[in-house]
Amino acid sequence: MQDTARRNIEGEITIDEARELVKEYYIKKTAHDDDDADQEEADRVSSNISKLLQTDAFTYSVAGLAAIHRAIFEGVFKHAGQFRDYDISKKEWVLRGDSVLYGRWQDLRMAIEYDLSQEHQFDYTGLNKDQMVEHLAKFISGLWQIHPFSEGNTRTTAIFTIKYLRSQGFSVNNDMFERHSWYFRNALVRANYRNLEKGIGYEPIFLVRFFRNLLLGENNVLKNRYMLIDAPEEWKMPDSEQAPDKLPDKLPDKFSTNNEYVKRLVEVVGRDEVTIKDTLKVLGLKDRESFMKVYLNPALKEQFVRMKYPDKPNHPRQKYLLTKRGLVLYNGINK
Repeated sequence: MQDTARRNIEGEITIDEARELVKEYYIKKTAHDDDDADQEEADRVSSNISKLLQTDAFTYSVAGLAAIHRAIFEGVFKHAGQFRDYDISKKEWVLRGDSVLYGRWQDLRMAIEYDLSQEHQFDYTGLNKDQMVEHLAKFISGLWQIHPFSEGNTRTTAIFTIKYLRSQGFSVNNDMFERHSWYFRNALVRANYRNLEKGIGYEPIFLVRFFRNLLLGENNVLKNRYMLIDAPEEWKMPDSEQAPDKLPDKLPDKFSTNNEYVKRLVEVVGRDEVTIKDTLKVLGLKDRESFMKVYLNPALKEQFVRMKYPDKPNHPRQKYLLTKRGLVLYNGINK
């Protein structure tokens, strides 16, 4: 690998030729032990990532995300580029064996489309650098939490992040992600994990520190042991390295709500298009004004419900239906 890398760097062979040499090396081996198999995957993935990052070509879409996974794991996974068709959980060292709640397999495409759409519509105008970094960390964290692939989600998220940041004018490469790969994954885990029974909430500060180093050139200390749940005293972050007074808000569960009236309305609307009159009848209500105030307006504000004719609120045939976010909530309620 060192010789192949040197020949590629010095221009003696192309990246495609380097990838073929790696592939041929493993084909020629007559037997593989576990270490060989792990090393083979790492080498092939490394070659694929190098090729992928040689160009800034980028498609900001669900298909584009799947294409990145396919390009990274070409020749490694048979299911490269394919979304999983089953639910998953993963025991995490940093969570003492607990798991993040990942997206349901039936909702994967819808959830990705929602996240990409929200980011596309987000206005960065007027944000300072701190706010910008915090928002980017939230966006990438939410996208990772969907976990659309059977394997390789963190590496895919890392390359998507690099490609996306480059498309927005940032000059970034894979060095930080490679050097702190385990930290990056654990930071994503902590940003998406909460356990109210144990008093543990979403903790995005670790991921924000990673992105501040990446985008602002800071030198925040990135240690995995600081993220461990119920860490021994000697593993905890010293006061000198504590986060600043103003921390970003904890990451919300974007497909859930604590408003029981909104949940009830989502259940009633379901997969149909309904009028206010129909909804009042199903809910057993008579006061239209109270319905608007308690049920409909909060559901519209939280983007679980939308108008069929949004440009004409008083359209005579106005109806209401669930957004993609609302459909995810509806599926979760009725699973």
